[in-house]
Amino acid sequence: MQGSPQRPAQGWNPVTLALLASLWLASVANWPLWRALLALPENGNSHGLLFAGSFAAMVGALTFMLLSLAAWRRTIKPITALFLLPAAAGAHFMGTYGVVIDPTMMTNVVQTNLTETRDLLSMRLFASIGVIGLLPLAWLWRLPVQRLAFGSQLGRNLAAMGIGLLVLGALMFATFADLSATMRNHKSVRYLINPLNSFYALGSLAHRANASPNRPPQAIGEDAVLAPRPPASRPPLFVLVVGETARANHFSLNGYGRPTNPELEALGVVSFSDVTSCGTNTAASLPCMFTHLGRDAHEARQRDHEDLLDLAQRVGLAVLWIDNQSGCKGLCDRVPTIRASEGAPPALCTDGECLDEALLHDLDARLATLPAERRARGVLLIMHQMGSHGPAYWRRSPPDLKPFQPECETNVLQQCGREALVNTYDNSIAYTDHVLALTIGWLQRQQPRYDPTLLYISDHGESLGENGLYLHGMPYAVAPREQTHVPMVVWMPRQTQLQAGPRLDCLATQRDRPLSHDHLFHTVAGALGIRAAEYRAELDAFAPCRAP
Repeated sequence: MQGSPQRPAQGWNPVTLALLASLWLASVANWPLWRALLALPENGNSHGLLFAGSFAAMVGALTFMLLSLAAWRRTIKPITALFLLPAAAGAHFMGTYGVVIDPTMMTNVVQTNLTETRDLLSMRLFASIGVIGLLPLAWLWRLPVQRLAFGSQLGRNLAAMGIGLLVLGALMFATFADLSATMRNHKSVRYLINPLNSFYALGSLAHRANASPNRPPQAIGEDAVLAPRPPASRPPLFVLVVGETARANHFSLNGYGRPTNPELEALGVVSFSDVTSCGTNTAASLPCMFTHLGRDAHEARQRDHEDLLDLAQRVGLAVLWIDNQSGCKGLCDRVPTIRASEGAPPALCTDGECLDEALLHDLDARLATLPAERRARGVLLIMHQMGSHGPAYWRRSPPDLKPFQPECETNVLQQCGREALVNTYDNSIAYTDHVLALTIGWLQRQQPRYDPTLLYISDHGESLGENGLYLHGMPYAVAPREQTHVPMVVWMPRQTQLQAGPRLDCLATQRDRPLSHDHLFHTVAGALGIRAAEYRAELDAFAPCRAP
């Protein structure tokens, strides 16, 4: 492009630039929206094409109205940049992985650490930012802008907003039946409108933060006590392993056709086959898993509450959280916490990221840092895995523990064949199997001092290209089963079963019972012998098999 377009010497009016930016955003930057809209069965005809065109005009009109607010000589360019660059990034992630950008996904974005950000970088992302964001921005930045009197420019801006509102209203009225049906039947479409989805999500997060007063969480378990244990018993040692992004239907323990759990199968564990998560991403699931409220009440809460860790600490148990992820989302703020990378051998950690075996490094010494009087009552140890976190699945298992080949060694998952993608993901599941087996081995060595139990449960599942979706984080109401069906595995030796623990042979008969994250708080509390008003026996997955 040679020079700037020919315009009068005084330059371009800001309203004109707002219109051009709106047309670009509504068309090119929203290609994932148009792909999704045209893929709907009801839009596979000429009527559908007409509706999609009308919807594009509505998006353009709404964007034009917003940009008209900033259509002033000194503000139009920087504000347009604030639209173009998020739109370019959003188009990449929505188009590449099939995700949507809603408040929950935005929570994930703001809580993402450097290693997770690195895993998402690709040439395709840079190309999207360059073509959709930087190129039009560079063209825009070179254009001269008119200088008009305040009143004259204000009149133009108000007229532009009025025209945008008129077009938007007319199109909504003309397509009301199609529009209402699409918004009702395909709710995720609204979270594809780019970049307005990002602005809405950020605004929602800010509103939530300001609406909630900064005060301590509501105390729970103020009446809590530890139930007396049988005379011959030892203190409980309960290891809760929180998995990451693991799908239940990729566990051979649950009937998957590939040997992804050979070590656990040899250890006599019980795997629950029908467990549902309370979220589709870590930021939503993790706090929900550890609350006594259950998913529905947790979503509707007006105030944060203390959680399972607080309850265990309140009754005098030793509590330790070891993290190999991007943090505990506030859960472990009031209990002792260790990063898995602290003191871990270099062979387990590369580029600021550790394999999950780092969770087990020097575990006896880590446990010994907890107060002896608390350890004498019992221990709740939580290990937060890296697990199968995507899209860099190949990083989740060491080179010598990759039974399924070939692997997909890129974070642009569509570039991999289906077989390679599944191989890579299944290798991460097989490595989790290995880490859990090592954890059980460590627990077996603790039997002279403790009655040990291991419970593994994932925070959410993962899409691997089914229906064009990758990763996770879809709005819960429309999330596919792959993102909410999670594995849950329990191991305990005969010693623990005899000392007021549930019988594994009985639990095996309960393995197909529908469970959810709502059961976790009560199951762990029951296993530790905690009695409190918040405990509900009907939500204790072990209760039907516990000796009276």
